[in-house]
Amino acid sequence: MSPAQPDILNRYRKTAVIGAGVIGASWTALFLAHGLEVVVNDPRPDVEALVRDYIRNNLSTLEALGLPTENLEAKLRFEADLERAVAGADLVQENGPERIEFKQDLWARIGKVVSDNVLMLSSSSAKTATEQALKCSRPERLLVGHPFNPPHLIPLVEVVPGELTGENAVTDAVAFYAALGKVPRVVRKEMPGFVANRLQRAIFRECCYLVIQGVVKVDELDDIVTSSIGLRWAADGPFRSFHLGGGAGGFKSFFKQFGPGLNEAWKNMAPVDLNEAAQDKIIAQAEASFAARPAEQLERERDAKQLAIIRALKAVRADQ
Repeated sequence: MSPAQPDILNRYRKTAVIGAGVIGASWTALFLAHGLEVVVNDPRPDVEALVRDYIRNNLSTLEALGLPTENLEAKLRFEADLERAVAGADLVQENGPERIEFKQDLWARIGKVVSDNVLMLSSSSAKTATEQALKCSRPERLLVGHPFNPPHLIPLVEVVPGELTGENAVTDAVAFYAALGKVPRVVRKEMPGFVANRLQRAIFRECCYLVIQGVVKVDELDDIVTSSIGLRWAADGPFRSFHLGGGAGGFKSFFKQFGPGLNEAWKNMAPVDLNEAAQDKIIAQAEASFAARPAEQLERERDAKQLAIIRALKAVRADQ
């Protein structure tokens, strides 16, 4: 850990997590594992039990990531009143419903209580910082920090500033997430769905099309992906992969050989109608395959696989 990383965590030591669903509980576990103080705000009466159970169920994953887990909940507290929850906070990570009116009113209330130096981050996957900040008195300190689920495990955080977000807030957000072991990447232009979800949608569109057309079944398609592009892109990503696919000439050779075909294929993509019959077809196949196993078992297996990939990639990078 570089000297700058402990410094940024000291500056943002007091955190408030607003909304404690799966994303909020995951952030809470990660913040605590890095020694931060966490106040959780959520109106559900059973929120404390849910969050504590989530943390305890994920201790092994945190340990596998090399994080301390002893006495993890010592710096955790719960506060049902929003203003009291954020009072004195250095950083707020919001994980509430994807309703713009809710988020605008929330940040307006928070902006009246917190200090000028607070960092206000939204886990939103759909609502931009610009629209969220319309009623906020400190829009220069508000931006999106969109994780992939679950945040304590998946490295990516999309850092998406709004039109009025200050450069210092972006720099601090990137440094804060990096100090948590995340891979923060700044999205340079606000766009619905940001980057990762737009890619997911495009790929999943074609997945659904192939299943609807009877080309492949859902479990077969999953095997095809994890045994080919999933494996390839986990290592290099699409641009580096296709650069290598062009041989010594890189993209110049790749586009010369494959560009015309790609252009035609993109122009002629068939429409996908995810109607009730199409949904029923996908649901039936999923329920007959992997969905027949308990969700908890699938989640444990998923996390173990992702941990193995993360460890393997870290080992390769360490040898470079």
